[in-house]
Amino acid sequence: MIQLITIGQGAAMAIVINPLHVSRFLQKHDDAAAQKGIRLSIGFDFHEYVSITRATPTKGPTYPTFRPDRSPIKSGEGYWIIGVDKNNEVALLQAARLFDLSQSNFAEHLESLKAFYADPAIHAHPQDRCICTAPSAKKMTGKVAYHGDIWVRRDFRGQGMPRIITGIARGVSYAMWAPDFVCALVARWSLDKGVVAQYESPHHEPGGSILQLVEEGIVDDDWLIWLTGEELRSLVDRHDRTELRLAPSFSPA
Repeated sequence: MIQLITIGQGAAMAIVINPLHVSRFLQKHDDAAAQKGIRLSIGFDFHEYVSITRATPTKGPTYPTFRPDRSPIKSGEGYWIIGVDKNNEVALLQAARLFDLSQSNFAEHLESLKAFYADPAIHAHPQDRCICTAPSAKKMTGKVAYHGDIWVRRDFRGQGMPRIITGIARGVSYAMWAPDFVCALVARWSLDKGVVAQYESPHHEPGGSILQLVEEGIVDDDWLIWLTGEELRSLVDRHDRTELRLAPSFSPA
């Protein structure tokens, strides 16, 4: 096993991650993508990510959260996922990064605009604003893994791709960071149409991010969805136990 040390509220906690559990969890979702004709890869260079997203037809602009010209991401504190089809054309994308909120919380991080800009005093427009009224956002402290910028090409929608890419992102975030929380901001329509149900997030609240970024042309009123670090760990471990129960048993000859 690999032992990771994280810092809780004033105390050190030892978190033990079984790499076999994580690899099996990831393999399940990777296999599901392959069955749909998608080959998944993970990258860490966000300059490359932005160049991919800008060259991807029908995908909207990447938020400054994942753009190194506005919010540089340190090595080991972010990654992105790309899925390509049999013609090597981009079919799905998602990005993730880690926020160290040991001295803050997710609501404050959003409202200060630091979730979008490394230095809001330099990059934010005077009329930029973010209001977070979701009560649970104020309780989200410590290591917060933020998943966003998800995009699925139209011809692959309605095939369960959000569940697959979310599973990959959760597995990678757990292995890299063992976060205290994993969260995302989603549009209301994605709840109404059942897209969020595919994420299998146990918690969601309105008022996650009432956002205006003038120069980016962004106006949102998103819900907050999340799960705790313990729920994430249980999700990975539960999958592994389920797989073992379903596996056939063999007796020695």
